[in-house]
Amino acid sequence: MSARDRLIVGLDVPTIAEAEKVVRTLGSTALFYKIGYQLVFAGGLEFARDLAKDGKKVFLDMKLLDIDNTVAKGVENIVKMGMSMLTLHAYPKAMAAAVAAAKGSDLCLLGVTVLTSMDAKDVIDAGYEYDPHTLVLRRAEQARIAGMGGVVCSAEEAKAVRKIVGHDMAIVTPGIRPAGAELGDQKRVMTPADALKAGSSHLVVARPIVKADDPLAAAKAILAEMDGALQA
Repeated sequence: MSARDRLIVGLDVPTIAEAEKVVRTLGSTALFYKIGYQLVFAGGLEFARDLAKDGKKVFLDMKLLDIDNTVAKGVENIVKMGMSMLTLHAYPKAMAAAVAAAKGSDLCLLGVTVLTSMDAKDVIDAGYEYDPHTLVLRRAEQARIAGMGGVVCSAEEAKAVRKIVGHDMAIVTPGIRPAGAELGDQKRVMTPADALKAGSSHLVVARPIVKADDPLAAAKAILAEMDGALQA
């Protein structure tokens, strides 16, 4: 895969109009877009369908978690939308239900391990007995066993996760920040080049692109850094 195939631009903006502006601005430079809660609740599902029809790849970041039947029925309809990737929380029963529902489709199911905004204290406060690294690895193994297409984890865990999931599963990494960029609410971050070297297959970059004074220049700079890492 080229850098362009691996860069997922996060459309973390409040309105469809702003999302459309980002897509127009980036043009053919960006192939892959992430749509999450903020945009979904502003009409983002129809926008996601439109992007897919226009030949773009769409990563629908819904982080599904519910009873088996509800997860399965949701996944069945998302398959019909033409999405490329879908997230759900990496709970074994939910993953198994989703894998069965997506069987035979091109939808890549991703198990969310531990959010990159969470550190050790946050994980403990949430009631888990594991530190973030251990919890990520445990969930990565469960995702592999369930037959998932990949996992979502921070680049800090990507190298260890790659050893668990092998070379066929995707490792999608949010919390990517070019050198000098503000961290925002992210706590476990890495630069694009370092994340690829660590084993990530896809990088999600939102604010450093969509909030940049020149989003196109920002995207091109990130792609250039990624190309350099891939060719090293």
